[in-house]
Amino acid sequence: MALQGAGGAAGSSGQEVLSPGQSVTVEVPATSANLGAGFDCFGLALDWRERVGLAVIEKGYQIEMSGEGAAELPRDESHLIIRSALVGLADLGVRAPGLWLGCRNTIPHGRGLGSSSAAIVAGLLAAAGLAQAQVTPDWLLGHANAIEGHPDNVAAAVYGGFVLAYEGRAGVRVAQGHIDSSIGAALFIPETSLATEAARGLLPETVPHVEAAANSGRAALLVHAMASEPELLYEATHDWLHQGYRGAAMPRSCELMKSLRGQGFAAVISGAGPSVLVLGRQADLAVLQDQQAAGFSVRLSGIGSAASILGRQVPGGSDHTVMESPEAGASLRGPTRSGQLR
Repeated sequence: MALQGAGGAAGSSGQEVLSPGQSVTVEVPATSANLGAGFDCFGLALDWRERVGLAVIEKGYQIEMSGEGAAELPRDESHLIIRSALVGLADLGVRAPGLWLGCRNTIPHGRGLGSSSAAIVAGLLAAAGLAQAQVTPDWLLGHANAIEGHPDNVAAAVYGGFVLAYEGRAGVRVAQGHIDSSIGAALFIPETSLATEAARGLLPETVPHVEAAANSGRAALLVHAMASEPELLYEATHDWLHQGYRGAAMPRSCELMKSLRGQGFAAVISGAGPSVLVLGRQADLAVLQDQQAAGFSVRLSGIGSAASILGRQVPGGSDHTVMESPEAGASLRGPTRSGQLR
């Protein structure tokens, strides 16, 4: 990790203080995890991205937010993007006198689509952008995993594509899996949410050895199916470790998953649920666009890329940032040096 000049003055604590007027725009993908047999290991970035802007202001925290969950989310330093950015800035040896956050949330919360992971990775990546630091994916992953508590979704957001996260001798590491170019995803997104903690609380302490062995075999098969034989995805996504135990918390999702599998689709619960993810050749998944499932919306997706910094701005240039929403084309105008919107 190399830290370049951050464009600020040294504070009394020895940390460099960022100058008001600096800003950064980042983009992060929605993600899915588990993919059936790969519980707490496999992650997948989706071709569904959110843009986030973070700017240094003179003092305090100002949040301009719209879209999914905007009415319920905090508008102070406890906001997950701000909290994650503060972790990143502190580790990089810089601090901001105040921060402005601008975002339009498109990833629904509590649906198993990585909304919290997207927020965490966005905050950390924005911190690196403000500090003008060249950080590694491992730096992002380490901090993101510490905040989130499990690595699969954050790993997919950091690295993009299909990832296998594991605990190595030096901590959490990621292997990037190959993906056949024909593979895509379909998402059935319910109107209701489910807290990850509630879903995890339904899992047993132990499982039968025969089921663990069967599950490990399907997880290995899934790596192969994703890379070169998509026709094996149906068999490869069979799970014994988590979906059955969580069924009581999301009966409609499990019923839909079973219905789709009955039609021959490789349907699984996305992450901790309650969204349903279907993997397959994009040409085969197109028919699901018009499939009716009461209480669910349908979205087709390609495979997504890693989180990225779209642009930085430093004092001396224009004093606002414009972020185009990737879905609606709406824009958010960033703050002046005092934090007041223009």
